[in-house]
Amino acid sequence: MSEVFRLDTAHTSYWFRVTGQGHLEHLYYGPTLPARQDPDALAVKRTAPIGTSTNYPGADPVYALDNMCLEWSGAGRGDYRETPIETDTATDFRYTGHEYAPAAPDGLPRPHGASQSLRVELADDAVGAALTLHYDVFYDADVIARHAVLSATGGPIQVAKLLSAMVDLPGGDWTLTTLNGAWVKEAHRQALPIGYGIQVNSSTTGSSSNRHNPGVMLAEPGATEEHGRVYGCNLVYSGNHYTAVERSGQDLIRVACGINPAGFGWTLAPGESLATPTVVLTFSDSGYGGASAHFHDFANDHIVPAYWARRPRPVVYNNWEATFFSFDAGKLLKLAKQAKALGAELFVLDDGWFGKRDDDTKGLGDYTVNPRKFPNGLGHFAAQVRKAGLDFGIWVEPEMANPDSDLYRAHPDWAITAPRREPTLGRNQLVLDLTRAEVRDYIVANVGAVIDETGAAYVKWDYNRNLADTDAPGFQHRYLLGLYDVLGRIFGPRPQVLLESCSSGGNRFDLGMLCYGPQIWASDDTDPVERLEIQGGLSLFYPQSTMGAHVSEAPHQQTLRDTPLTTRFNVAAFGDLGYELDLRMLSPVQRKEIKEQLAFYKEHRATFQYGRFRRVDTGMGAKPNKAVWTVSAPGEVIVGVFQTLATAAEGLDRLVVPGMDPATEYRLRTREQSVFLSRFGELIKHIGIRLNPEGMAMTAVNKVYRLTDAVEDYRVFGAALGNGVPLANQFMGTGYNDRVRMLGDFGSNLYLITPTAQTGSTS
Repeated sequence: MSEVFRLDTAHTSYWFRVTGQGHLEHLYYGPTLPARQDPDALAVKRTAPIGTSTNYPGADPVYALDNMCLEWSGAGRGDYRETPIETDTATDFRYTGHEYAPAAPDGLPRPHGASQSLRVELADDAVGAALTLHYDVFYDADVIARHAVLSATGGPIQVAKLLSAMVDLPGGDWTLTTLNGAWVKEAHRQALPIGYGIQVNSSTTGSSSNRHNPGVMLAEPGATEEHGRVYGCNLVYSGNHYTAVERSGQDLIRVACGINPAGFGWTLAPGESLATPTVVLTFSDSGYGGASAHFHDFANDHIVPAYWARRPRPVVYNNWEATFFSFDAGKLLKLAKQAKALGAELFVLDDGWFGKRDDDTKGLGDYTVNPRKFPNGLGHFAAQVRKAGLDFGIWVEPEMANPDSDLYRAHPDWAITAPRREPTLGRNQLVLDLTRAEVRDYIVANVGAVIDETGAAYVKWDYNRNLADTDAPGFQHRYLLGLYDVLGRIFGPRPQVLLESCSSGGNRFDLGMLCYGPQIWASDDTDPVERLEIQGGLSLFYPQSTMGAHVSEAPHQQTLRDTPLTTRFNVAAFGDLGYELDLRMLSPVQRKEIKEQLAFYKEHRATFQYGRFRRVDTGMGAKPNKAVWTVSAPGEVIVGVFQTLATAAEGLDRLVVPGMDPATEYRLRTREQSVFLSRFGELIKHIGIRLNPEGMAMTAVNKVYRLTDAVEDYRVFGAALGNGVPLANQFMGTGYNDRVRMLGDFGSNLYLITPTAQTGSTS
């Protein structure tokens, strides 16, 4: 009997075997199978020749690689589907042995804490090459991780393409879900049927990109958030990625994932090896939400640095939108003290603290503190912030240099440029060449010195342009290896420093960056209506604990949309909360509202950051102008109900909360929030107040007086919550009272659900 490999997680099984010809045949990936299952029953049957197939030499007449489910396929031996490898010759890798052992460190970020590791050895003696397929099992997270290592055992090998993994699945109608977008509109969800041919999700910008996130999902027809079979795939990598999904003429589905082969190119000298990034696979028969839950547990427990696993994230205040580049130590310290009074925990000094950085045209690459802004130095200012009761954090953009900088004038050769071409600029800056050891050493020394001098508890690491002018094959992968080296050298010895990576927002939101820092700035767009799309999309693959989410001013800088302060908080609370608006401009009632928001968030921080996150697609979630999110933890559930554009005479809303214990009684109550008088404009006269909405009296009253939005308080069993609880009417043009929900355009509410007694459970 041939060798059969069985990899089991808590709820899934992944099976493959060695064929008589030495190829790895994929047998099964789905719900858990008993070990006594006959593997022959699982294999795709080969009982009749298929026309125009190319038979494998020495095998039976129906052994054709093109019609099999495989774990790995070469090129030029009769499999005409997407190949994971392209070299300067045909390849045909066959089994030589295996060992249950983990992979050795290789300079790429890898998940940690695997419950089982398998190495399967393959070889192609005609080429003089060996291939090791690595499998890591993360039992509780229901994740299988894979990567490959190619070694030259004979002469040199020219590698044009080497993906991390491929898997073939039996046929059927599937939908491919991807996250697409651009700057300030990242991670918009798109679902397309998988037809015949190849569909590709990829990036060529040098980063994982805001255009196409590396994560993909395959779902059966009719799959919902709670029901249906869904496969998920993601890549632990921060550069150019490539996932191809191909449906063959025999309805086999091949998924192949790894580094984008465009511009790759790699020469392996005899004795050298090339390791690929980790591909993360999961399966759920509980819909998109089930697959997301697996990815969330995996990221929280096996991707983010161990120090930050399940550790609370602080509430930050960032000065950027309040000051831009125009500030000094005195102005910032006043903001810090105001932030502390509202309940913030960490002050972040953003761009503009170094060199002659008064705009975005100069200074990047330099680390000399601006003496005009900080006459006593940055360390002294950080100490003042801590004395005010806040931790200190700082913004850096170490991978970049402005042409107008002391660094560039001293070392113009350190910037990436193309020979005989004028350099391309993005945001007035060039990218430093991280393939050079002296450049990496410069960044490690200077960023490390800033962290140590200031005692920074937090670093925001920005990256504000895409790579270009990279002519050398494989350069962009070498750049990423250099970046990972830099991050490991800076933050490895300083595990307590909270690294939040950023790339013009979500241009590098990926599992690779999360291996070095536990959160990522999700988008430069802080408009909460846009964030419903952005954070909701990212939540397919990434937990809310990884998403930096701030409350900023409205109208918003990116959309000119005017949204309520309550909604800005209600959306941002489903992430790592921060505030970025100008605190000097707040009215007394806004200050009270923010203090209440922060008190609520801190009380329920563990649930917001680490509770089981669900996107609800029943009840209100089925309405095109509604979104419903829930987070659940032992003892409580928090529900966010969000409305985009209101409709006249808005119909009845039913609050559906999945995952509740049917026999447990719960208390469902609204978190109290304000309705500000300015929201009413001239309609204020309908509640008995006659003021000119543009007058001084209205302005004065609006600063100190606020109305209370409707508060609902019910006792209800879990069975009813699963079916839907009718909520109070929305405002529909017939007047205000304290029992009417005042949503309007862009309104929202948070609901807290707790057991009335300590019985039952939430999942």
